[in-house]
Amino acid sequence: MARIDLDLAHAYRPHPKADGDYALLPLKMTFEDGGAYALLGPSGCGKTTLLNIVSGLVTPSQGSVKFDGRDVTAASPQQRNIAQVFQFPVVYDTMTVAENLAFPLLNRRKSGRKLADGEIRQRVGQIAEMLELSGQLDQRAAGLAADAKQKISLGRGLVRPDVSAVLFDEPLTVIDPHLKWQLRRKLKQIHHELKLTLVYVTHDQVEALTFADEVVVMTRGRAVQIGSAGELFERPAHSFVGHFIGSPGMNFLPAALAPGAPAGATLLGVRPEYVTLAAAGAAGAVQGTVTQAQDIGTYWLVAAKVGAAIVRARLGTGQAIPTVGESVWLSIAGTHTCYYRDEVLIA
Repeated sequence: MARIDLDLAHAYRPHPKADGDYALLPLKMTFEDGGAYALLGPSGCGKTTLLNIVSGLVTPSQGSVKFDGRDVTAASPQQRNIAQVFQFPVVYDTMTVAENLAFPLLNRRKSGRKLADGEIRQRVGQIAEMLELSGQLDQRAAGLAADAKQKISLGRGLVRPDVSAVLFDEPLTVIDPHLKWQLRRKLKQIHHELKLTLVYVTHDQVEALTFADEVVVMTRGRAVQIGSAGELFERPAHSFVGHFIGSPGMNFLPAALAPGAPAGATLLGVRPEYVTLAAAGAAGAVQGTVTQAQDIGTYWLVAAKVGAAIVRARLGTGQAIPTVGESVWLSIAGTHTCYYRDEVLIA
């Protein structure tokens, strides 16, 4: 395992000048040895480029990549001792499950890093048990379902005990939703047991927040916040994080609507979970007209038009729920409210 230090930028075109010329704007971050990280953001935000720079598939146009303080910017994936798991399973159909899992270890033997046959069997058995593949070790991969093949692909990434880091590029995209939950749980369990450095790329916030100790939220080639699930939810450092994290995302409306907003604040941000019904004229409350009242089962999602903005609230089922067209007062200013200037959180 390794501590990975990144201090770099990357452009696919020569002589970048404007921000739009960069696939990755200048960033500086560290993946600690044994940590579990997720790179989260929409398509085209730069997360796969960043993962490929860490793996050595792409060389950054500026800056450096260091593993445990050693500069590996020009080193190949093999020299970095990286394992990478891709979106679509990479397995050898003519081999058995056991042979597929053992393949990376046998390759290390050919390159001079010798493992005894007993050590290989032990490691294959350990990973197979973790991924619930023990009963299929003697089956050929060709006849297996997509989820079992992706388990093999995951296992091939995890089987090498001396690997610097394991990188996952949206590995659960083709998996059934229920099986996704099971595999995420397995990966979390494996991380706790093996203490591997794991970096996981996804556009799915549920995957990122349930898998990773820390999430790197990215947009337009920029890493706008690194933090735990709680930090990203409670104090989004950038308005994009507030919008992207949560279901639904954070409400944004002009800060001038809230008495006591910080000087120069341009936007007020408050999560629907923290918007409550208020008495008419109450401090920190705004008046709006209900445009939607939807029963979600465990809560009601109520939307109201406040000026030109829409404010959403998650209201408990045990209270009186306003109806569409009704005038309501909503409390938006409180301890959980955030204020933003130029998209950045005001401390």
